[in-house]
Amino acid sequence: MPLKITVIGTGYLGATHAAAMAELGFEVLGLDIVPEKIEMLGRGEVPLYEPGLEELLRKHVAGLPGSSGRLRFTTSWEEAGAFGDVHFVCVNTPQKHGEYACDMSYVDSAFESLAPHLTRPTLVVGKSTVPVGSAARLAKRLAELAPAGEEAELAWNPEFLREGFAVQDTLHPDRIVVGVASDRAESLLREVYATPLAEGSPFVVMDYPTAELVKTAANSFLATKISFINAMAEICEAADGDVMKLAEAIGHDERIGKKFLRAGVGFGGGCLPKDLRAFMARAGELGADQALTFLREIDSINMRRRGHMVELAREAVGGGFLGKRVAVLGATFKPDSDDVRDSPALNVAGQIHLQGGQVTVYDPKGMENARRVFPTLGYAPTALDAVRGADVVLHLTEWREFRELDPATLGEVAAHRRILDGRNALDPELWRKAGWTYRALGRPRA
Repeated sequence: MPLKITVIGTGYLGATHAAAMAELGFEVLGLDIVPEKIEMLGRGEVPLYEPGLEELLRKHVAGLPGSSGRLRFTTSWEEAGAFGDVHFVCVNTPQKHGEYACDMSYVDSAFESLAPHLTRPTLVVGKSTVPVGSAARLAKRLAELAPAGEEAELAWNPEFLREGFAVQDTLHPDRIVVGVASDRAESLLREVYATPLAEGSPFVVMDYPTAELVKTAANSFLATKISFINAMAEICEAADGDVMKLAEAIGHDERIGKKFLRAGVGFGGGCLPKDLRAFMARAGELGADQALTFLREIDSINMRRRGHMVELAREAVGGGFLGKRVAVLGATFKPDSDDVRDSPALNVAGQIHLQGGQVTVYDPKGMENARRVFPTLGYAPTALDAVRGADVVLHLTEWREFRELDPATLGEVAAHRRILDGRNALDPELWRKAGWTYRALGRPRA
């Protein structure tokens, strides 16, 4: 009999994983405690923007025309427990309010709710990013609560999804990491991931603690690389160097590589900042805080970039924002997403607004979420409308749409042709030829 799979939690990670498992040929049941979310997914709609996800969902949701019918959704823990052979837990682990530590309440609640309904041999697979040591605790709790006892096993299988590429990353992962305590758990996960394994995806087997550390270690390394080049941007500005040329030169060294070396306003989103801070907090709890003290400086460099962009904007408009109009191109923390969590673009826009600037924001996909977070900012339906009457334009999210803008057309509606490129993604020559004063972080003024 083919394995049946449940996915607990149908947010960004869970909805993507459920649709991908159906695409791989499994019967899938997605569970969430929010009825409105379940109803929306049951119509083949997703409450977020992720390229290709809605199309994949519609291909498999039961009851939709032409679908495989392999994917259904429920709010019933009893139904999920009876249905699944393998249960993937994909709930959120946000940062605790007022602390660096990770909030485990959603994960703990999912295990407490699911376990009493596990009456036969089953495998529960954690995908959420959790503090190291959580899996061992949860495995013990699972065996205590499940009627199946120790036959309700746990595995840890961290996710490495990049927003904007989540469907591709799930169906064709660059690696599959599993933390297991038995050969049976490993065998079941090899069965689940048989298709990507056949395509050549590496399958890395390890213990619980190492599997829990992989995601936070990877994110910490990426954050370090981003903050390193941003620190170099600060030096370049002081020395009148060009951080883009610097990054190009060091990127040719294969030990360093070219990726994540674009200086700008830094990283944001729902993963890197909170994972970095949770990692530091957990290291402190383990008595190993000195091993990660460098991450505090990584975080500090990242946050400093936002303040520096505000300073450059203030300088561009003559020393103060009162009575000045500022256009902000971008609201999401990265392109090809509608995610505005800890977005550098929105943070900069908000700071300028608080200092008296009249800020107008435009983003191709993040407007609705941005309005919820910063309802007092101005919002425009197009980039052209955002720039109309602006004393300075800030490019803060590197959407392709912004790279394709015509500087001459924008120049006709702007009050002053001044642009600050917070992502080092625009063509300086093109903008300068159209009469714009172009400035970017870590690069010479002209």
